Amino acid sequence: MSDLPIPRHFFSGYLFDLDGTVYLGEALLPTAGETLTALRRHGSRTIFISNNPTHARQDYADKLTRLGVPTPIEDILTSSLVMVDFLKRRMPGARLFVVGEEPLCAELRRGGFELTEQALNVDAVIASFDRTLVYRKLQIAFDAIRAGARFFATNPDRYCPVPGGGEPDCAAIIAAIEACTNTHVEAVVGKPSNYMIDAALNLMDLPAADCLMTGDRLETDILMGREAGMSTALALTGATPESALAGSSIQPTYVLRHLSDLLP
Repeated sequence: MSDLPIPRHFFSGYLFDLDGTVYLGEALLPTAGETLTALRRHGSRTIFISNNPTHARQDYADKLTRLGVPTPIEDILTSSLVMVDFLKRRMPGARLFVVGEEPLCAELRRGGFELTEQALNVDAVIASFDRTLVYRKLQIAFDAIRAGARFFATNPDRYCPVPGGGEPDCAAIIAAIEACTNTHVEAVVGKPSNYMIDAALNLMDLPAADCLMTGDRLETDILMGREAGMSTALALTGATPESALAGSSIQPTYVLRHLSDLLP
């Protein structure tokens, strides 16, 4: 394998994707634990960003802690949390129909939104990663949008990495709703959107130039970091093989075989 560009100095802040970058399934990826420990010991700020809305922020914090990386909930940013903020600014108190799982629904209820399955009462349809998708949900989304409801989504991921392969993600849900309604989703709030960029920088409380975004997807993690003005590191431990780099217009600053390559 050819030599790959890796960092030669520490950054003040590190933003990490989770699935395929820090862990896969119920196990930390090789060198992840010791790398995060070393960065924190150095004094760098570390936060974790996930497009996956099927778990609550506390679940992610608990999982990292259980795997040996003690993490407070305040250091977790998800597409669900960004969706709540997005809707509060534009449609406070709106009535929503969610094509998604209970953790996202719970986050939206806590944000003051009413969830309904009455299509004619829906102000906005929210598409998300939904492993409980059934035809009835697609029908309600179809009826609501045709009746004038707006259409937003949590994340653009085509699939979610899991041990042994992957699971169809939110892009499949978006495509199904777009196809039957002949409409396009108005906004997707997860990585690499500006909504997620702004939330991440607010959480870091550091200049973008002092931060490094690390993830396993060029089209979300690396693109978001680049758009924000950060350095970026592609982890070859998840969705993107090294062979995909040559044909991509999205190029990371660094490429990591293992997360420990972040350590100067």
